[in-house]
Amino acid sequence: MKRIAHIEKSYLRENIPAFGSGDTLRVHVKIKEGDKERIQVFQGTVIGRRGGGTGETFTVRKVSSGVGVERVFPLHSPNIDKIEKIRSGSVRRAKLYYLRSLTGKSARIKEELSDKSSKKAKVKLSAEMPVEPDTKPEEKPVETVAEKPAKTATSEEKNGGKVEAKTKEISTKQPDKSEEKSEDKSE
Repeated sequence: MKRIAHIEKSYLRENIPAFGSGDTLRVHVKIKEGDKERIQVFQGTVIGRRGGGTGETFTVRKVSSGVGVERVFPLHSPNIDKIEKIRSGSVRRAKLYYLRSLTGKSARIKEELSDKSSKKAKVKLSAEMPVEPDTKPEEKPVETVAEKPAKTATSEEKNGGKVEAKTKEISTKQPDKSEEKSEDKSE
């Protein structure tokens, strides 16, 4: 058994992208017509993979002119020029034979988001959200107010044209109603 696996290993292709059921592929197939050889592209959704080693195959399905067309490709065939992965589909089945009976929008497969795109979305969300500094309950928050100097010669001479920064302490406590009433009476 080890001898067969060793011999098969030399025939396995290296340039195959990682794909599974639900992914959309573009398969470039070499077709011989007489003396000429051309490449035909078959694009569709993978509905299944089977086998292993040199005998592994995958089935690709597409709808052409309203007719469903399925084609089975040997994965390690020399007649396959290249395989391109167009998009990843998020499915919970290994074989998608149920797509044969579906048409139109119901036959669509939800796209699986890659790690890079989900990270970008998280970065956008975190950039849009304002970040509030953590304050301890014992500390009083301090507000800094920047004031522009008056345009008189005396203030510019005193400050050298610099902006003054004043700090105010803001009380986080709500004044009691009894205190408000006593303040109103005294005024």
